[in-house]
Amino acid sequence: MNLYEKYRPSDWAGVIGQSKVVDQISQLRKRGLGGRAYFISGQSGTGKTTIARLIAAEIADPDYVEEIDATSCTVAALHRIEQAMQLYSFGKGGRAYLVNECHGLSKPAVRQLLVLLERLPSHVVMIFTTTNEGQLTFFEDKQDAGPLLSRCLRLDLARRDLSKAFAARAYEIANKEGLNGRPIEQYIRLCKDNRNNFRAIIQAIESGAMLPVVV
Repeated sequence: MNLYEKYRPSDWAGVIGQSKVVDQISQLRKRGLGGRAYFISGQSGTGKTTIARLIAAEIADPDYVEEIDATSCTVAALHRIEQAMQLYSFGKGGRAYLVNECHGLSKPAVRQLLVLLERLPSHVVMIFTTTNEGQLTFFEDKQDAGPLLSRCLRLDLARRDLSKAFAARAYEIANKEGLNGRPIEQYIRLCKDNRNNFRAIIQAIESGAMLPVVV
């Protein structure tokens, strides 16, 4: 297992740099997270997939969490999902569907989703994720993108002021893995060089970027 997956947060306390979104979800939890669609957008490597999976985990056991690439999300696939989501699952009872890179959805799929989201059962969540760039493309290319977003709770991830929080966590991981040989200031630089993409930061550490310089 690569280090990024090994250290992916397994609970909300482990999510770094996205306190606003975590607070939003905490407030929503009081009224119930189920029966809703979520639209998560953010820069690559800032926590979209992690947050989507944590929301899903509150509703459904792992066997009932389905991750779907948007390009394979056909009208036929959505009909199958709509039939399956009428049934309660074992364990927590819910079902969760994660549509990754949703800017890749076809126009027919978007139109079908407009209908599906109107009758989302209370034990189901559907979560769409996209990058900031992908979101722009999504709204430029698809006439129904606006109505789709209006059916979702929007979670916009922070893009700024992430370097210190990400550097501190990266430093901690590097120490645990015996891959640290640099001061914290160089971790902040590493974060900035990688545009605060935490996945890229951890991959750089794993490849030995922060080991001591051999003279």
